[in-house]
Amino acid sequence: MKKLLLGDEAIAQGAIDAGLSGVYAYPGTPSTEITEYIQNSKQAAERGIHRKWSTNEKTAMEAALGMSFMGKRALVCMKHVGMNVCADPFVNSGMTGANGGIVVLAADDPSMHSSQDEQDSRFYGKFAMIPTFEPSSQQEAYDMMAYAFDYSERVGLPVLMRVTTRMAHSRAVVEITDTPRPQNELNYKAESKNWVLLPANARKRNDIVTAQQAALEKDALESEYNKYTDAQDHTLGIIASGIAYNYLMECYPNGCPFPVLKISQYPLPKEMVRRMTDECDKVLVIEEGQPVIEEQLRGIMPGNAVIQGRLTGELPRTGELNPDLVRKALGMPVNENYAPCEDIVPRPPALCQGCGHRDVYTALNEVLREYENPRVFGDIGCYTLGFLPPFHAIHSCVDMGASITMAKGAADAGQWPSVAIIGDSTFTHSGMTGLLDAINENSDIVVIISDNLTTGMTGGQDSAGTNKFEAICRGLGLDNEHLKVVVPLPKNMPEITKVIRDEINYHGVSVIIPRRECMQTLQRHLKQKKAQEAKK
Repeated sequence: MKKLLLGDEAIAQGAIDAGLSGVYAYPGTPSTEITEYIQNSKQAAERGIHRKWSTNEKTAMEAALGMSFMGKRALVCMKHVGMNVCADPFVNSGMTGANGGIVVLAADDPSMHSSQDEQDSRFYGKFAMIPTFEPSSQQEAYDMMAYAFDYSERVGLPVLMRVTTRMAHSRAVVEITDTPRPQNELNYKAESKNWVLLPANARKRNDIVTAQQAALEKDALESEYNKYTDAQDHTLGIIASGIAYNYLMECYPNGCPFPVLKISQYPLPKEMVRRMTDECDKVLVIEEGQPVIEEQLRGIMPGNAVIQGRLTGELPRTGELNPDLVRKALGMPVNENYAPCEDIVPRPPALCQGCGHRDVYTALNEVLREYENPRVFGDIGCYTLGFLPPFHAIHSCVDMGASITMAKGAADAGQWPSVAIIGDSTFTHSGMTGLLDAINENSDIVVIISDNLTTGMTGGQDSAGTNKFEAICRGLGLDNEHLKVVVPLPKNMPEITKVIRDEINYHGVSVIIPRRECMQTLQRHLKQKKAQEAKK
């Protein structure tokens, strides 16, 4: 059976067909569609696959470890910066190993379409000493899921699968199996001595996993996903990984005249690399993201080949690759490009008309004009657009949850007023611990939890803390007198500004919760309600 699928959807369907028992994820572009596909899959529902959103990537990774401990197969999904959030359990999972197969899917975002940085998740695989896979097509992404789960169980380690934005969000026809695998049975084969990482146990596991690396490299050397294709002209050899291999093949539709080493499974197969550096005068490394292979290559090569790639300027050091950039690196004529039409005016991103965040920023700006040098520490979410015109309302945005802790640190330094603004989903993701720190020290800050009742930036997924924020704040020890809830509407502006002003002038921790549903999810809910009423 054939389906037209996004790369994300191919991964999701591949996981379902490989006997998946649970997906654990926090939404983040470009990985979100994997979990959404499984959530909307009739097949997944019939098979009883767990498919609820997790509060953050760390909890997702830990829940997947629990499922693996019981012998079942788990998929963990996140964008590349989510790897930073789950780094503790992820790196330690190399020490625990896996019972049921675990695939950790990291969707990298070169060119930073919706991210703070361009980090390359392949470094995490090397750091944690676990196998890493990088599909070069949607079909390969689908096929690789079953292979990755099998491999995880065979070597007793989680595996990392890395894709990039273009792979995640481009479509292709994918051949789907007619015989999906059953889920694993519950088993009790996990040995506690491996999963209890006391130093005495962890040191033994560290020796085992370190010794295992040679076998993992041998597997990569023999993998069907790594392929050496020889050619007559050895003046140049080309190493291409992941989607960059597709870009290379677009440049040579009738076959590449130079030897090509396709890399889609790591550790890097050094024997294949040495063959190329021995036989070729120059080696061009084409990889999406950072020069992971190129840097390793310089430590591997015994021959005299000249290494070229992102570090030497043949390919750009930052940003996404494309076939034209690859053609240029190969010395081929670049396809004709057309300049953007001057009649089309660029439309920068902006908060939706009618969005409650607009009213929050309007009120906040009005009040803060009364103070000298106020500082507002922002966070990750659609409300980050408050940095742009017409609001210019925030001064920082670093990572998920940083607003509260940065506001606290600024207050510790003597800044007043010090204000944090954070969204509802981001608050439960990683803001609660920062608020606890602030409450424990009675920091002189105002925290605004702008609650639009959804995870708005990534498409309106459920927010883990909906209808729980007041209870959470009280449970953390916040003085109820300084916990305020307002409805962000223009007609309520006098009340909102008074609340903000009063809480700034209170020299301790205050939390203000402006609560109004996201316009996008509200419209969707109204349509659903109308459709349900029409059926009656």
